[in-house]
Amino acid sequence: MTASLILEQLLNGVQFGVMIFLMAAGLTLVFGVMGLINLAHGSLYMIGAFASAAVAAFTGSFFWGLAASLAAAAAAGVLVEALVMRRLYDRDHLDQVLATFALILIFSEGTRWVFGSFPLYLDIPEVLSGAVPIPGGGQYPVYRLCIIFVGLAVGVLLYWLIHHTRLGIRIRAGENDREMIDALGVNISKLYTAVFAIGAALAGLAGAMVGAIQSVQVGMGEPVLILAFVVIVIGGIGSIRGAFIGSLLVGVTDTMGRFLLPEFFRLFFDPAGATAAGSAIASMAIYLLMAVVLIFRPSGLFGARRVES
Repeated sequence: MTASLILEQLLNGVQFGVMIFLMAAGLTLVFGVMGLINLAHGSLYMIGAFASAAVAAFTGSFFWGLAASLAAAAAAGVLVEALVMRRLYDRDHLDQVLATFALILIFSEGTRWVFGSFPLYLDIPEVLSGAVPIPGGGQYPVYRLCIIFVGLAVGVLLYWLIHHTRLGIRIRAGENDREMIDALGVNISKLYTAVFAIGAALAGLAGAMVGAIQSVQVGMGEPVLILAFVVIVIGGIGSIRGAFIGSLLVGVTDTMGRFLLPEFFRLFFDPAGATAAGSAIASMAIYLLMAVVLIFRPSGLFGARRVES
């Protein structure tokens, strides 16, 4: 085990984390501002990936595909919010779960009907291909570094949007007291549509960028959605900063756990079952992390603490 290999896996964890952040940021906005549990958020991730792969294959340009993923996911988000979600804001969470689960089935079968059951593949553009040297003598793919950069840039832009724009002021006010800002003349329906479109576009962007390093297939969004919910619990509901820190913790914990734990078991325990035992524990690492955070911070790392009267 060399230093360059450990550094490579650490960068993989950061890249995985910022990809989850693109999902979790939109989800925490929707959950925090609207109080809506949206299980179909992973379907928007899938729509972005399929739109990107289809447009890139048609035009021959990865970047046109990337733009298509943002547009398609945002448009799907606006339609879903206008046609379905508006009827769920005043309903209990069970109704929201059932309705959005139905949307997962609709989107999955609709995508299979349009694109077929076989996976699509998205090629990395030539300008982002290749690798760069890292300390220790290893090399790291340029495209994965690009994903890290995009995730960091999105985090900075979201922070600026939430804390330094009029829309951000309305989003934060809507999170704290939606009835008051409605009484002050803010169009709450348009605000919710804007928030949902932003969250959907981020999910679509995540799907498009990951589509170049794995196959694009029906159902690809659900595993990432589970991780995004874990991130929200760890970081705190409604906190973009919490979503970012939580995503990095989850990404690095999952990647380094799968890399280091099998080696640890192989060194100190029976080598025959070491890999299986280490992999099994590594798969639970992020949930153990979530449990530890909830023990000490039930509202998450950056969630608002409730004051009991």
